[in-house]
Amino acid sequence: MFAERVLEQVRKGMKRWLDEVKKSTGNPQTRARFSTVSDLEIKPVYTPDDIKNLDFERDIGFPGSYPFTRGVQATGYRGRVWTYRLFSGFGTASDTNRRWRQLLKDGETGLSTAFDFPTLMGYDSDSPRSRAEVGKCGVAVDTLADMEALTKDIPLDRVSTSMTINPPASVLWAMYLVAAEKQGAGWDKVSGTIQNDMLKEFIAQKTFMCPPEPSIRLISDTIEFGTKHVPRWNTISISGYHIREAGSTAVQELAFTLADGIAYVQDVVDRKKLDVDAFAPRLSFFFNSHIDLFEEIAKFRAARRMWARIMKERFKAKNPRSMWLRFHTQTAGCSLTAQQPFNNVVRTTTEALAAVLGGTQSLHTNSLDEVLALPSEFAVNIALRTQQIVAEETGVINTIDPLAGSYFVEGLTSEIEEKAWEYIERIDKMGGMLAAIERGFPQVEIANAAYKFQKQVDSGERTMIGVNKYRREEETPVELLKVDEKVETEQVERLKETRRIRDNRKVAQALHDLRAACKSDKNVMPYVIEAVKEYATEQEICDVYREVFGEHRDPGFF
Repeated sequence: MFAERVLEQVRKGMKRWLDEVKKSTGNPQTRARFSTVSDLEIKPVYTPDDIKNLDFERDIGFPGSYPFTRGVQATGYRGRVWTYRLFSGFGTASDTNRRWRQLLKDGETGLSTAFDFPTLMGYDSDSPRSRAEVGKCGVAVDTLADMEALTKDIPLDRVSTSMTINPPASVLWAMYLVAAEKQGAGWDKVSGTIQNDMLKEFIAQKTFMCPPEPSIRLISDTIEFGTKHVPRWNTISISGYHIREAGSTAVQELAFTLADGIAYVQDVVDRKKLDVDAFAPRLSFFFNSHIDLFEEIAKFRAARRMWARIMKERFKAKNPRSMWLRFHTQTAGCSLTAQQPFNNVVRTTTEALAAVLGGTQSLHTNSLDEVLALPSEFAVNIALRTQQIVAEETGVINTIDPLAGSYFVEGLTSEIEEKAWEYIERIDKMGGMLAAIERGFPQVEIANAAYKFQKQVDSGERTMIGVNKYRREEETPVELLKVDEKVETEQVERLKETRRIRDNRKVAQALHDLRAACKSDKNVMPYVIEAVKEYATEQEICDVYREVFGEHRDPGFF
């Protein structure tokens, strides 16, 4: 990047500057050490010497060109602004459908579905395990009838839908595809994403159903089916978000997410014998945008560069789109505070700005009340308006990757990348991510990072406004969304009625055929779709999975 003569001048100038600073007593540092949220030490000033090993063409380049550090789209946000996508779901399918339609009216450009805990775990609303949880942390979906109500009057061939669902992802996706078909929307027209990332569940979020190996088999089945039949769908969203929410550093989030991605690509190549360029362009990622503005921007830029090299060098991809790291971002839930909740608007805005400057394709901004409850319509509207103001008033979309060339940002990008590669190399030596998870490696690393961060907060070394600094005795009241208890009763009654009017002999046959497919090496998706068409419930299908593949119990490593 710079001639040695220039670097030598910079080094001499830096030494003079440091000597002057040491002599000065008028403006001492407020603390001995400055660091990012992830505790990467930050120098007082960055110079060309910090990026002396960078090569512009090799490491930075131009937007839309390998290694895609500056973005996967050549025109950036000049060509298309990121998708405004608010995480929405509560109560019944009809309740959530009303919220969806309001958000679309207010300017949301993509839907994102939160499911309740029973749905996330593959249980119906009338299961004893579902008591007091129905519709509470998301929308309850038991059968195709619920999916039809959820998507009523939503043009599924024109609006993309993201579904945050993992163990039963194949089932909910089948319901969505059948609902679209009944609308008249062909599978070649529907677009969206199922999260479908089980490795991060074993690492961090802990909603699981079957053991790791068969869980990955189901994921490969969905990827293969989508590649052949649903070409515009992202059949997995490889997620670092929940890894970060569990307490990881930015480096760990990046490294473990990409290591998960490597495991999925390798499994599809080995198990399904698909050419990597046939399916890799539809892989997507999901990252957290935390409160440290520059660290997050650097993380996103490093992620694109690393994934491009992984796909090109490790998997020998030839299609540039296979090397694209397309990602959705959600602002950090773990950065929000119950104390002084209106401060969360500022936190979310800062995190949204980091995601945008980092080049996200899709963004969810958290609502100010999400640390207390599911977001109210008032809070959701502020979250949506936050994105719209950033996009349409601030001017940050006018040029692509505006921080490229910054000594600090480029130096931090390279530092994060280097440390993430070190993690990936350690995981490779263990035999891959599945082996690392079985040893508890990422789980323990995250736990240690979370403990270290919390100690910094407790000691006051790390500031959280309203929590350990500038506290107030009286809090401003916030009106919260409350899900009516009658939702559970109504949902169970609807489920009973669906079971009553369906053809139960056809349901039994469809489940029998699915069981046989699970025991073979056939792709399960066609059989899940047939069961869904007969209004088999989510739990009935998931119970087949549990019966054939077994159930997973977290071993614990602490």
